Amino acid sequence: MTTSEGRRGQIVRELADAGCVAPDAEADELLAAAAEGIGSIEDLVARRVGGEPLAWIVGHVRFCGLRIRVDPGVFVPRPHTEGLARRAAALLPPAGTAVDLCTGSGAVAAVITDARPGATVMGTDVDPGAIACARSNGVAALLGDLDEPIPATARGEVDVVTAVVPYVPTEELHLLPRDVLANEPRLAIDGGPGGTAVLVRAAEAAARCLHPGGTVLLEIGGDQATEMRAVLAALGYDEIAVHRDEDGLDRSIEARFTRAT
Repeated sequence: MTTSEGRRGQIVRELADAGCVAPDAEADELLAAAAEGIGSIEDLVARRVGGEPLAWIVGHVRFCGLRIRVDPGVFVPRPHTEGLARRAAALLPPAGTAVDLCTGSGAVAAVITDARPGATVMGTDVDPGAIACARSNGVAALLGDLDEPIPATARGEVDVVTAVVPYVPTEELHLLPRDVLANEPRLAIDGGPGGTAVLVRAAEAAARCLHPGGTVLLEIGGDQATEMRAVLAALGYDEIAVHRDEDGLDRSIEARFTRAT
């Protein structure tokens, strides 16, 4: 066994002992980051063992095959969101317009842009740090609450609206992993009682942006689909469908906008 192999094995054990679910893969990422000069491997491992998200330490995450920059303090995009991003890209006409509410790092918007380079894609977020991060990922990101910063000329003209808003019920935050609670911004996680407060506002914002026939895609969790179906129908949406992952868990809800209420 070489010295480097022995050191890697030690790092894997340290990460596993700290509760990391993929210690082998994380060890390789940390070693690569150290080789790129991001920091010493000792410091990088210590940060990860201390609970800091891996994406913040190495500075990026892979999302739908793209390397997405994720700055410290910015919500880390999750693998289960990839289905929503791909679905949005498939729905968007080649020269259409898409809006990604609560864009965070801009991961969803970046995927849509990569798939539809001739389209107009905008992201919005209330966090200046997230806006800077999204712009570094090539997203036309606008600072403001939900649809507030969307230009008046685009309202009623948008083909697709996506939103990965905070939707974890406040009463269930304690169930999240320790490192998530200790490090990631609560503003990007806490969805209020029941977790649907921002989801409802996002559905309303989408209705102000979409043209009749346009589509909204909202990430959801738990048993939120039933409530959100009713909300969307009341706002003038139809063809409401819930998308589930391979484990049968609700991951997003899709609806076609038909009319202003």
